[in-house]
Amino acid sequence: MNEKDAYIEHLENTIKDLQNQVSRLTEMVLLLRKEKFGSSSEKTPKQINGQLSLFNEAELAASSEMEKPIISRRGCLYKKKPKTSREELLKDLPVEEFPCVLHPDDMYCNQCGGSLKEIGFVKVRDEIEYIPAKVQIIRYMQQACECPACKHTSRPFIKKAAVPKSVLNHSIASPSSVSYVMYQKYVNSVPLYRQEKDWEQMGIALSRATMANWVIRTSQDYFEPIVKHLQKELLKREVIHCDETPVQVLKEEGKKPQTKSYMWLYRTGDDGKAPIILYDYRPSRSGDNAASYLKDFKGYVHSDGYSGYNRLDGVIRCGCWAHLRRKFVEAIPDKKAVGAPPTTAEIGRDYCNRLFKVEESLKDLTPEERFCKRLELEKPILEAFWCWIESLDVLKGSALGKAVTYAINQRPFMENYLLDGRCALSNNAAENAIRPFTVGRKNWLFADTPKGASASAAVYSLTETAKANGLNVFAYLQHLLLYMPDTDWQNHPKELDDLMPWAPDVQEQCK
Repeated sequence: MNEKDAYIEHLENTIKDLQNQVSRLTEMVLLLRKEKFGSSSEKTPKQINGQLSLFNEAELAASSEMEKPIISRRGCLYKKKPKTSREELLKDLPVEEFPCVLHPDDMYCNQCGGSLKEIGFVKVRDEIEYIPAKVQIIRYMQQACECPACKHTSRPFIKKAAVPKSVLNHSIASPSSVSYVMYQKYVNSVPLYRQEKDWEQMGIALSRATMANWVIRTSQDYFEPIVKHLQKELLKREVIHCDETPVQVLKEEGKKPQTKSYMWLYRTGDDGKAPIILYDYRPSRSGDNAASYLKDFKGYVHSDGYSGYNRLDGVIRCGCWAHLRRKFVEAIPDKKAVGAPPTTAEIGRDYCNRLFKVEESLKDLTPEERFCKRLELEKPILEAFWCWIESLDVLKGSALGKAVTYAINQRPFMENYLLDGRCALSNNAAENAIRPFTVGRKNWLFADTPKGASASAAVYSLTETAKANGLNVFAYLQHLLLYMPDTDWQNHPKELDDLMPWAPDVQEQCK
């Protein structure tokens, strides 16, 4: 009888395991379908199947329809016209007036036949005019002067005017042409093969191989010293955000073309100083890459849950609540019975939403004020969240189980942002900074060589740092390529300080 009971229990456990496996596989299929065909938005709906969310009952009870201002005009009611932003849009553009005047033969009065007298002009409209780019040759002509008195002696004297160094020796490249190629590829995500067609339309046959050469050589000669100088400045800060994303490099020694390499990103936090955003190409995702890059850094490091960041020494890791929230959002079922209470995944999402809502209300405070308010307003939410997590009994391997496991594993890092008001609740700053690279990757797909990938990292570092500091990216790249060839930065490294995106001269010329 005992053997029969044991066999029945074994069969029941087997059935239960198979049912759990079917549930996990079904959930996986639904998640994959949602990722491929569904909306990628993580925005929380105001109501879920008629039920109020966990924390926002008061907000949802209030009317979402704001009263629109109404003005009375001549006895009628009109909706107030919103203030136009056209003046704000056009305020920095140069203006060329196009006068529309009467023909001399029409300068007479249609009533009495007398001559007309000009009384002024009336503005009719503004239009934006597009002036297409043009390509021209800049020919440097060096003046040479001789001494007439010494001309017929054994020591004739000739003096020549100074000439700026070229960007690339024995090349037709100029600071503006190289900057334009970089701007198109790394800011507008236009691959070189498409730029090749654009140059052809402008009247010059410029091959993609030539443009790739320009990018790689100028990055090695002029941009890498700037990027290394920026890295030294980055390591002096106390708050850093990190992230990494795959990139395919075709011709890398010892690796197949299909093997993933990685572009790492490091950027400063919201510390009130000039922002720095740097990319670093590495052939792997090993945590040693981050440990090597940040070996001299001591402070707070924001990252996702990737275990490779555990290799960082002497730092305080801060977890990302946006990643945890995403785990709960992925676990929310697509369909739910009408009138059913919030699911466990929805409750987890609402805890995260509450933290983000409080954080939004603190964004205008100083770091010291934010530190105190977080302890007052967010600490109780965190304590309630962890008590709720500990009370759950979820199916391992399911989407909800993965979310709960992620929360438990990341718990040592998830509250460290409370230690300093300059720290952030999420790692969104790094994700937003790495997005231009991922958008560009969809267009140019891969890097041909490691040199090309490293050059891309250098250019992306300068373009994104320039944007973050409010610079015109093309103007800044041109500024660097104009002055770096004549800069003796090897013997005088401090000269690089004058080329930083926040330097006064750079701000004045490239704003």
